[in-house]
Amino acid sequence: MNNENINVARTGLLTGINPAMGILAKAMVLSFLIFTIINVEFAGEVYQHVKNWIQTTLNWYYVSLTCIFFFLSLWLVFSRFGKLRLGADDERPEFSFFSWFSMLFGAGMGIAMLFWSIAEPIKHFQGNPFITMAGIEAGSAQAAQVAMRISFFHWGFHGWAIYAVAGLAMAWFAFRKGLPLTIRSALYPLLGDRIYGPTGHAVDLLGVFATVFGVATSLGLGVSQMNAGLNYLFGIDVSITWQVGLILGISAAATFSAVSGVSKGIRILSELNLKLTMILFAFFLFAGPTVFLLGFYVTSVGDYLANMIPMGFWVDPNPESQWQGWWTVFYWGWYISWAPFVGMFIARISRGRTVREFLLGVILVPCLVSFLWLALFGGTALHMELYGDGGIVEAVNKDLTTALYVTLEALNVEWATWPMAALATLMILTWFVTSADSGTLVICTLLSMGSNNPPKKFRVIWGMTVGSVAAVLLMAGGLKALQAASIAAALPFSIVMALMVVGLINSMISNSDFEQLGTENAEPRANEKLPEASPQQPV
Repeated sequence: MNNENINVARTGLLTGINPAMGILAKAMVLSFLIFTIINVEFAGEVYQHVKNWIQTTLNWYYVSLTCIFFFLSLWLVFSRFGKLRLGADDERPEFSFFSWFSMLFGAGMGIAMLFWSIAEPIKHFQGNPFITMAGIEAGSAQAAQVAMRISFFHWGFHGWAIYAVAGLAMAWFAFRKGLPLTIRSALYPLLGDRIYGPTGHAVDLLGVFATVFGVATSLGLGVSQMNAGLNYLFGIDVSITWQVGLILGISAAATFSAVSGVSKGIRILSELNLKLTMILFAFFLFAGPTVFLLGFYVTSVGDYLANMIPMGFWVDPNPESQWQGWWTVFYWGWYISWAPFVGMFIARISRGRTVREFLLGVILVPCLVSFLWLALFGGTALHMELYGDGGIVEAVNKDLTTALYVTLEALNVEWATWPMAALATLMILTWFVTSADSGTLVICTLLSMGSNNPPKKFRVIWGMTVGSVAAVLLMAGGLKALQAASIAAALPFSIVMALMVVGLINSMISNSDFEQLGTENAEPRANEKLPEASPQQPV
């Protein structure tokens, strides 16, 4: 491609949705919808076979890649690159710490934490490879501690490092090097101006593909739990019909929020989510076994820190066991499928922060709150099983979506049970809207080459598209189909993420912003733009 064609391509890509990419993205998603709807049962079997193959054949790959992302993030925090700012050297962040944290936490995991914070520890409490290897009895106090360790591991530093690496790569090239805020920009050191051609289009389309199915997975989980909450509160039937209706209705609200942009709808809802979460936290802390929960939190954090490195490298040697595939590989795949969405979103709201500030904020702070969430919710349920009347294990084994509501009822605070159940259901709704509108905005940004303001009509189209995918996946097999789609979508994008890491490190080293690369105390100098980079867009 000659320089004239490159400039034409850049100009066209930066002025709105690229027609070819828009058509290909719609065709990709439409093909999936048609394939699933024509024969729902067969489609569900195909998704399950794909999921089983990935989990049993590529578990080592997901484990290794996630460890690389974790240790890379750790190195960058303590390296001389940590002082560099994602933007001009004198630039400062657009959002306050509270708004920033609220948005990145809401985009990263809010809706899923409501689903798994009780269900996952209770599942591990009943059996897992780690208690088997240690000779611990399932259902014991020691098993409860291991169950919380595993839950912390799945919601901890390794997973958030995936988001952080993706977000840092996009923010670095967009705000430090003047390229568009897209996935393809992170591959500039490897591809050069080919990022503006078919190769670059393919990279961003993989990001769209992963985002659609990653967000759809969380929406499907959330609406299933919301349906259970409405059944508990108002006696509404738990059915696919209700769940599909809820998805379509809430997707419309999320689309309206996406149209309003980051500074309005998404920011306001994210801050509301965090405030509602604090209320529910306080209820569990003071209505539950307070002293036990505080001690359990401290102990569990220490236990996790002492074991996270060996757990991060552990690959199940038993070829007959499917536990690691069901849990760890699913989680790492889910994080990777969310990486283009969460990565771009946190990059978009993090301009002006230093690399060190970005990594510590994205990895450390959300993890500590997630640990508190797991300790309060899951710890309360485990305490009931160990020292109370129990009943949570039976509820989780019967229906994962009811775990939160059964636990609230078991606290025996009669005057607060219904209001807290209503609050939890409202939180599912607001987290749902936040995840969907953020995902919609990111998809449209990818398809418009990092535009700060993608056309509103495309936000409407893609907002409803993501909801439709979630609805179809529920019809094709519920939770199993949602998990299968997430893991399958993550596989091709995991390769892109590996290349993004190579591009990021290459740029940091070969185009260093330090006067003397070998001097630890050297100060950053003015930004160096990549050659022939497209004009930087304000975000």
